[in-house]
Amino acid sequence: MKIAFAELSLPKSGAVVVGALDERRLTASAKAVDKAAGGAITRALKASRFTGKKDEILAILAPAGTELTRIVLIGLGKAAGLDTLGWQNLGGQILQHLNGVGETEASVLLDPVQGSPLGAAEAAAQVGYGARLRSYRFDKYRTKQKPEQKPTMAKFSLLSAETTAARRAFQPLDKIADGIFLTRDLVSEPANIIYPETLAAQAATLAALGVEIEILDEKKMRKLGMGSLLGVAQGSARPPRLVVMQWKGAPKAKDQAPIAFLGKGVTFDTGGISIKPSAGMEDMKWDMAGAGVVIGLMKALAGRKAKVNAVGLVGLVENMPSGTAQRPGDIVTSMSGQTIEVLNTDAEGRLVLCDVMWYCQDRFKPKFMVDLATLTGAIIISLGHEHAGLFANNDELAERLTAAGKQAGEALWRMPLGDAYDRMIDSDAADMKNIAGGRDAGSIVAAQFLQRFTNGVPWAHLDIAGVAWSKKDTATVPKGATAFGLRLLDQFVAANYEG
Repeated sequence: MKIAFAELSLPKSGAVVVGALDERRLTASAKAVDKAAGGAITRALKASRFTGKKDEILAILAPAGTELTRIVLIGLGKAAGLDTLGWQNLGGQILQHLNGVGETEASVLLDPVQGSPLGAAEAAAQVGYGARLRSYRFDKYRTKQKPEQKPTMAKFSLLSAETTAARRAFQPLDKIADGIFLTRDLVSEPANIIYPETLAAQAATLAALGVEIEILDEKKMRKLGMGSLLGVAQGSARPPRLVVMQWKGAPKAKDQAPIAFLGKGVTFDTGGISIKPSAGMEDMKWDMAGAGVVIGLMKALAGRKAKVNAVGLVGLVENMPSGTAQRPGDIVTSMSGQTIEVLNTDAEGRLVLCDVMWYCQDRFKPKFMVDLATLTGAIIISLGHEHAGLFANNDELAERLTAAGKQAGEALWRMPLGDAYDRMIDSDAADMKNIAGGRDAGSIVAAQFLQRFTNGVPWAHLDIAGVAWSKKDTATVPKGATAFGLRLLDQFVAANYEG
């Protein structure tokens, strides 16, 4: 689908989309279309319950004598609600409706709305961004589709009084969408397609955008002493990988410490010897969602030429049961030198991340580290599918992430850390154990484990287990892989660290 920007005028063909605020207050363009269509909107309003509330749609067949196919009146709600997310959601909602009725070409007439926090140009850009996000599909393996299952929109035009400025504002958003689509693709792929070697190869394609790529194989990781990560990988025929991605976009790149993003990349998680129940195990193809977000984020930052030094690291393994697999009760030595008693091989994500975290802070001396991981089912019990869990050892970092999440529509909820929780992972046989042994505070215990590998570096952990995959559509996120965390982190970087 092509997204285009043009001057505000009455279109001559295709579908035309205009807006109405609450209490049936038509925008100037809606009034102009109504007049040109012989009062078609006015008549339709009288015969409907449409009031202009958010999410309301009134579709009207275009009157005879025009080449328009239909007029779509979209409810804008209250002007104050038309913030960044409001306009994005509007774009996704419009596209979803137009595809649903089989339209191929549409013009969205966007008038300035007094009382909206956004001006006309930025509003048009955000509508286009929302439509682009909603257009995502993962159907490459479907050889047969019913006609109604296929999207029809070929050209989505945004008509604004500030066309040049709108097009300019859309450009970086388009690059962020590229990163989001990459993440959604990677997370959606089955585990026979995406495994450590192939996921590393996908990350390596970012070199075309100027991202510096290094891929560490098993031999290099063993030399570094990454016994914790390698212990998880040893049961699989697929060898592990650690991918390092560097984007050096700061004006004085050599003089500025990077910011760091780390991702858990368990490309399939059977649970290992502590094997999971078979029901629902197919979902574990997306246990690499944290790594997928980090790879997509690096693509977004490079694509929009972010003025920041950022490093992304992803630890890639497959957790399988076999004759060589790690056993409950094994003790491994992490890169930090700390020893870990592995009581449950299904608590493997923390074993992967701890070595990645130590390598990151040891090599790059970053300003901070943020890791993303589908780490615990316990976070779903705590927060459901509405928030990701946020754990942090630094209040300022936590506050900035939370604020960015609100602006991006990816909500975080800060969870506690503390000495009492930390003592729950003390081991009689090693420096620590990878689970507490009971069902209490599972997500907190996992975060406490990771905190032992921060070495004093400001750090935040996002447990995205409940939000990485959605079973329902939203305005800008079709059901399936969400890429949750990417918009949040891009906003976080743009608001606080670019200069």
